[in-house]
Amino acid sequence: MLTQENLKKIEALKIQFPDTKSLTIPALHIAQSQYGWISEETMKEAAHVLNVPESHVIGVATFYTMFNKKPVGKYHIQVCTNVSCQLLGAEKISEYICKKLNIKVGETTADKIFTISEVECLGSCGTAPMMQVNNDYHENLTTEKIDKLLQELK
Repeated sequence: MLTQENLKKIEALKIQFPDTKSLTIPALHIAQSQYGWISEETMKEAAHVLNVPESHVIGVATFYTMFNKKPVGKYHIQVCTNVSCQLLGAEKISEYICKKLNIKVGETTADKIFTISEVECLGSCGTAPMMQVNNDYHENLTTEKIDKLLQELK
């Protein structure tokens, strides 16, 4: 269940939106910050809190890659694979990270520290190749930059 604090946050946001349906994304962000991911139960809970059809919340949560549909590690590494990043080595970046962490795309390390995903455009085409770790962008990636970042995160 969402905490009382988070329910109050959602309630406070209602005055900023024309209807509760348009509050779906902020409500899911609040839920994800509490749970770490968006389960089917969480989607149903959000629908109940917002008084909207479950199908609407499920559609929103499953459409956007910013919502984790399964548990992720402490650090969620999302490698952009859109055109600019792809042309500048995103596939090699992803393979390098997987090899360093001994996991495959979509997996989490045994210690639950790292999860790696490949995602569509993160909107930083001019600084490709890039990735997002939790909410932080890391751009103009090289293997040296990746090594340094992973060491700092451990």
